[in-house]
Amino acid sequence: MENSSTLGLFEIIRESLKIPLKNPNFIFLTLLTSFPLFCFLVFYEIILQQILIESTGILHKTSEPLAELFGNGYERLYEIGNLLGKVSPMVLLLGFLFTGTLHFLDLFNTTATIDIASKIHAGEKPFSLKHMICRSLNETRFKAPVITSLCSLSLASLILLGLLSFATYIYMTTAATGIFFASIFVVLFMALLAKYVEWSAIWNVGIVISILEDNRQGDVALLVSSYLTRCNRRGGFLLMLGFFAWRFGLRFAFLYHRWNNGNSSIVGITAVHIGLVCLGNLLKWVVLMLYFYDCRKQSSYQITDVEEAKIQE
Repeated sequence: MENSSTLGLFEIIRESLKIPLKNPNFIFLTLLTSFPLFCFLVFYEIILQQILIESTGILHKTSEPLAELFGNGYERLYEIGNLLGKVSPMVLLLGFLFTGTLHFLDLFNTTATIDIASKIHAGEKPFSLKHMICRSLNETRFKAPVITSLCSLSLASLILLGLLSFATYIYMTTAATGIFFASIFVVLFMALLAKYVEWSAIWNVGIVISILEDNRQGDVALLVSSYLTRCNRRGGFLLMLGFFAWRFGLRFAFLYHRWNNGNSSIVGITAVHIGLVCLGNLLKWVVLMLYFYDCRKQSSYQITDVEEAKIQE
């Protein structure tokens, strides 16, 4: 059986852009569900940018060879210790905000978006805005996506810890021994980053499965996601790479602007930044929902092909 009815990456993105056009009420729903997340993200991003700018400034001052730290560079060690003492409370605050508030606001926005978008994609009768809101509050599954998202968050945190460790080794070895040994850690960092992007597609599709299907949560949803996406891992990797590049590009651009312009118009600039982040986040989940349906379709084709081959034998 041919797989011609399955979608390519550009077709998935194009179909995701058509969903708001099929029912304009979907746009208003996403604005309502994204507003609490938007407000908290503005506050979150202002603190995060301050941490990054202060850390970059102090690391720039301490970018001399590491050997000097054990000679006459004790004040550099003092500056690094001062950095840790200064940013640690803010890092703990961000961790509390993310796990205690932002994570669940993001998950509520995600579940509402995916649930309604899937109904629109399936061609069900047009929903009114009131019906969409009531469905998001009363009928959308929350327990299963919460469990799956916490599993995904735990796995992602372990990988990010590894990436942070490699980044630290790169900084230390570059300062102490030069570029040769640092290049080894650069290769390891890039390899782990590539796997993180690939696995992110699996973890996020697992959340989509928890929202759209019954009795799929936690490790079960992640295992099902890994099975379904095996036929198109490259597509998931490219999709997540595009969204990571979008997020990284936005952060770099706005950090560069704040580095050069200080705290002038910080709230307005951050609001624009977060607005673009929320827009990309909305598109990401609609795209991943379509990617899940496409992988499931490809998987069913493969099963049918195997059954037909057995019959012919």
